[in-house]
Amino acid sequence: MTTIATTSPGFGRYGRVPTRIKENGWEFIRCADSTKPDGGLSDCIDRIDFLVAGLVAVTGKTLDAAPKLKAVLKHGVGVDSIDIPACTARGIPVLNTPGANANAVAELALGMMFALARNIPGGHKSVVEGGWDRQAGFEIDGKTLGIVGLGNIGRMLAAKAQALGMTVVATDPYADPAFVKELGIELLDLEALLARSDIVSLHVFGGAANTNLINADTLKLMKKTACLLNLARGEVVDLDALDAALAAGALGGAGIDAYTVEPPDRSHPIFSRPSVVFTPHSGADTLEALERVGLMNVADIEEMLAGGRPKRVLNPEVFNTAAE
Repeated sequence: MTTIATTSPGFGRYGRVPTRIKENGWEFIRCADSTKPDGGLSDCIDRIDFLVAGLVAVTGKTLDAAPKLKAVLKHGVGVDSIDIPACTARGIPVLNTPGANANAVAELALGMMFALARNIPGGHKSVVEGGWDRQAGFEIDGKTLGIVGLGNIGRMLAAKAQALGMTVVATDPYADPAFVKELGIELLDLEALLARSDIVSLHVFGGAANTNLINADTLKLMKKTACLLNLARGEVVDLDALDAALAAGALGGAGIDAYTVEPPDRSHPIFSRPSVVFTPHSGADTLEALERVGLMNVADIEEMLAGGRPKRVLNPEVFNTAAE
């Protein structure tokens, strides 16, 4: 019997995914022990064939304890928690699900924009607490949105923002020229984008290359009325610097969905800022996206079990090595 384990809370729960797992006759193990850092993966790692990974790190040590492991599949897009070189060295393919949750994340970015523009969280709090605090917000129409990272999510967001009457600028050295031309998006360097934008939305990978991409120096380039959205990875933004900018009135607001440590340390002063909207890394958490992502994971496992090579493998050289 093929054994599948997951450290993702969303895999195997939604839409047709549970039915597909059952129909395939796979043993399915959900690693959700909150008392253990790895969710309990270490309790079963020695007998699993496929790992569908969430945010729990997949390291060389993990792989060494998994003699049967045939592949690591990310339930989502970002693979910064997976040691891909370690997987490659052991001949283990790594796969993710590009594009499957792009619309969900783009829609949450829009939701954050409206929440900040019209003080929706503050208005809600005022009413339920018996107050009537009416504050003048601002309209999205006519504003400039700067998108940092014009991948699947960034492109989705760009199209939606333009439909709302926003001007879109972007920075991405690998942007699709055809898409940029079709939508008339102006490509800028990061500094110029920050200076021009009314709202900046981050959609880049985590990791060392992008750690503190937004820091005290880059925040100084932004308009005092501008809002910053981080739906990427926590380390992309220097949280101390962001809090300092908000406290000094040097920034209009922020929306945060990703944190360096999750759940975050709520003693940080930024969590007391009324001009910040927080969500629990839920950008991809829609029923539709969770089903799409899960079905892609299942399809890739099915293809590998049938002897195929899925197109979404991030280290395809493992197949070449196996054939030699």
